[in-house]
Amino acid sequence: MNSFALTILASVCSGISAAIASMVIIDFFMQASGKYRERYVKETSAEFDEILLQIPPEKIADLTLAISFLSSLVAVITVGAAGSSWSLSKSIFVAIAAFIITLPVPRYYIRYLKKTRLIKFNEQLEDALNSMSSALKAGFSISQALEGIAEENRKPISIEFRLLMQEIRLGVPFENALDNMVKRIESDDFELVSIAILTARQTGGELTVVFERLSAMIRERMRIAGRLRALTAQGRLQAYIVGSLPYLLMLVMNYIAPEMMSGFFNSIQGIAMITGASVLVFIGFLTIRKITNIDI
Repeated sequence: MNSFALTILASVCSGISAAIASMVIIDFFMQASGKYRERYVKETSAEFDEILLQIPPEKIADLTLAISFLSSLVAVITVGAAGSSWSLSKSIFVAIAAFIITLPVPRYYIRYLKKTRLIKFNEQLEDALNSMSSALKAGFSISQALEGIAEENRKPISIEFRLLMQEIRLGVPFENALDNMVKRIESDDFELVSIAILTARQTGGELTVVFERLSAMIRERMRIAGRLRALTAQGRLQAYIVGSLPYLLMLVMNYIAPEMMSGFFNSIQGIAMITGASVLVFIGFLTIRKITNIDI
């Protein structure tokens, strides 16, 4: 009777301990996810302001989690259908790997939109400088020349100049409005244009000649950048091939020799080897991207 009571007491204590441990783990993950969500929303809202996207960052955070969970489910189903053997450890490993891989995808897509928008702005800046130079030669002021660019229907440069003129009309000093535009766009070419305009306003320099020289410099810089992108295209493609080939090979081997791959997924040593290989592949991918990313 005493041993039975001790067994019941031990079971109750074990249940309470398991419940407390589960509560602690759940609370830890809730706090971690809350901090990650807060930081994600803060950083994403700043990026949205830069590319002028009118989407609440909270929606993007929820969409990111939904895409990650959906990709985990699709990865589990795909790998399960590709192989004849399946196990719980394999499904958990594949789900976690797919979740981690797809979690930063929306952020990278937003950065891709920002980069594409910046390239398009720099391409349009050359024509804008020529237009402003012609307007100044015709007798217009610098404000009227900027207004002419803002009235054109060329995105994104017309939108940015329109915001600049709206700030000036609302009473923001010209220098501050121009500095806000430089910070918003983060374009090295436009920063040179801003410095030239402010210097000419203070010293009375000839802006038409400066705009023409800046236009020629931007044109040459774009030509060199295009040449570099063409020369490094093969290296960038190799980075993606090197990064994806091991996982494609793992998927094929899971279909051809499922017994051999089960030894990796059902043992701690195998999972550690796959994790270490993934880290090395990621480092190699970043190294190749660093080599092919030439800043001019």
